[in-house]
This record gives sequence, C-alpha cells and structure tokens, in this order.
Amino acid sequence: MSEAVAEAVAERFRELYGADPQGVWAAPGRVNLIGEHTDYNDGFVMPFALPHTAVAAVSRRDDGVLRLHSADIEGDAGGVVELRVDALEPESDKNWTAYPAGVVWALRAAGHEVGGADIHLSSTVPAGAGLSSSAALEVVIALALNDLHDLGLKGWQLARLCQRAENVYVGAPVGIMDQTASACCTAGHALFLDTRDLSQRQIPFDLAAEGMRLLVVDTRVKHEHSSGEYGKRRTGCEKGAALLGVDALRDIPYAELDAALDRLGDDEEVRRLVRHVVTEDQRVERVVSLLESGETRAIGPVLTEGHASLRDDFRISCPELDLVVDTARSAGALGARMTGGGFGGSAIVLAEVTDVDAITKAVEEAFAAAGFMAPRVFEAVPSAGARRVR
Repeated sequence: MSEAVAEAVAERFRELYGADPQGVWAAPGRVNLIGEHTDYNDGFVMPFALPHTAVAAVSRRDDGVLRLHSADIEGDAGGVVELRVDALEPESDKNWTAYPAGVVWALRAAGHEVGGADIHLSSTVPAGAGLSSSAALEVVIALALNDLHDLGLKGWQLARLCQRAENVYVGAPVGIMDQTASACCTAGHALFLDTRDLSQRQIPFDLAAEGMRLLVVDTRVKHEHSSGEYGKRRTGCEKGAALLGVDALRDIPYAELDAALDRLGDDEEVRRLVRHVVTEDQRVERVVSLLESGETRAIGPVLTEGHASLRDDFRISCPELDLVVDTARSAGALGARMTGGGFGGSAIVLAEVTDVDAITKAVEEAFAAAGFMAPRVFEAVPSAGARRVR
C-alpha cells in the first residue's frame, strides 16, 4: 500500500474529525489456495494475503463514544455514525458498522479496557467476492485498538476476537481462517494453518519466479454468509461429527473415510458434507507437500479436484464459478477452483504466465456468451498481513 493512500485516508479523517489521527493501519483480504469449509471443522487451510486492504485512520477517545465513517458507503456521503461503547449489543446492528463495532464489543467482552474511538475506513477489498472484505475490516480495527491501548495481543489472538465479533455480534457463523489470514500472513508465502490449535507454517509461494501466475476471477455474483446455505452446511457438518462420535470432522482420518461413510447409512446429505471435509483436509496436506518439494505445477490438478468436491459434495458452487473453472481449464490452465464461502464470489486459476492472456480472454468471452455480467480478473500476489502504515 502506497504512502499516498495512507495520506489520503489520514486527510479524510482530518476533514471529518478536525484533528490528525493517531495512526493509520492496513489489513488485507485473502485468497484461499486450498482448504475450503474446513476451518469450522477444526481442519487445515492454506490462504495467502492479497495486496488489497482495508485501511483505517484511528484515534482513541476516553469518553465512551465510538464514531465511524466509511469512504465506501454511499460514495463517501454516508455520514459519521455515532455509538456508545457501553450500549453495544450482539446482533443489534444490521449495517456495515456492525463489523467495527463488533470488534470493540469483543475486546471489551474479553476484559480489555477499550473505550471509544474516531475511525475513518477505506477498503480496496472487493465486497461479496469471497475475498474476506469483512475480516479485513475487523482485523484493521482490532490491530489499531491493540496498538492504541497497548494491549499486547498477538495476531492469532486478534483473529480469535475478530471471529467472535463476527460470530456473536454480527451473527455470521464463520470459521477462523479469514481473520487469521488477514492478521498473520506474510509476503511471498501461503499460510498453512491448523485451525484447531492455530499452529502456523509460512510456505514459500513465489509463482512469478517459476513462470506462473494465480489469477482471481471475481464473478461479481454476490453472496451473504450470515444467513441461509452457509449456516446449513456448518450445521450439517456438526451433525456428521456427532453421528460419528468425534469432536470435529477433522478427526476422521482420510484412510478411514469409507468406513465413516458406511456408518452414516443413508443420510446422503451428511455423507456428502463429511466426504468433502475429509478429502479437502487431505488436499491441503498434498499441496503443502508438493510446494515444499518444489513441484508447484503439480498442485493444479489438486485445486481442480477441490472444485469438483465443492460443486458436487458441498454443493456451494454456481453456474458462473463452474464456467470459470471449465473455461480456464479448456484454455490451458494448470488448475482452477472456486474460493471462499461459495454461492458466488471468486474462482482462482493457476496458469503459466504465457497462457494468462488467452485464459483471461476465454473466460471473458464465455461470460459474454452466457449473458453473465463481465467478470473482474486480476493477479493474486501473496502479500503482507495486517500492519501499521504510519
């Protein structure tokens, strides 16, 4: 993120609140390379941070007043929203302000003496694209308040609090991956994360050095995590774990999957969910092994396998996502899959650098022929996690 962006956010803060901010912070969105819907099953994930960030200029207040403004709401004409921190209640706010307010609530509920704040936000993370725009918003607020109040919390601790804010205050049943990726990723790496104990390994992931690119194709089909099908999938996974007598589906070894499915009998819906989670955890481990052994191109088919599982077993794809994957593969991609919560959002495409233009053109033409809205295509470069920028 450039100094010019930080200064623009700080200048808007000054216009809104009549004083300089005490600091400016940034937190990125993320792409999940592999490991979808495994995080709330205590499984493995492998995200990396995008260069797209939520940026916040913040000053602390000691009067219990929380003032919030976003450059991204109603063309920067949304106005300042004023709340009292001692009046924050879970699921009381259905607007964008629930995300930053929820973080303040979660910090205070955890016993941290966080008062009010003046906050101005601006984000380049595409909303509704499955790239964790909400997690970026939460993490940037958590990091700013952590610094301003000298709380001394680590990245993984901030991630936990942000997840609680989204689960309880916002009311969205998300796992821990998105917040941890935003808080803990490092540039040039993918994050191999065990969501049970939050142990982490940074896996080098420099595609440019090997003549490859990872494209993000935003279908511009929007989804809503806090209701509907996402919650049904999570409930179904919890049912599967209970029926199998384990704490979470992560506890079903891949080698014992067939036996576990037999034990589930004719409950086909739960069988499909269990099959996806157990095989997806195994796919994450395969990708880690391939990357660590220098066989980066070989991860392509694993990505495509993951999409088939999400489409057929978890049933969270959509025609636009399937069209991206099928078209990209036909145009020479090494592999492709949907990424994120599903029901819209984005797909990722692993490609040789020499094939990028042809794949992009093929996808755009396929969308036009199908009568879909034109997709947004950009390169995903593993970038830095949350940090103070001034």
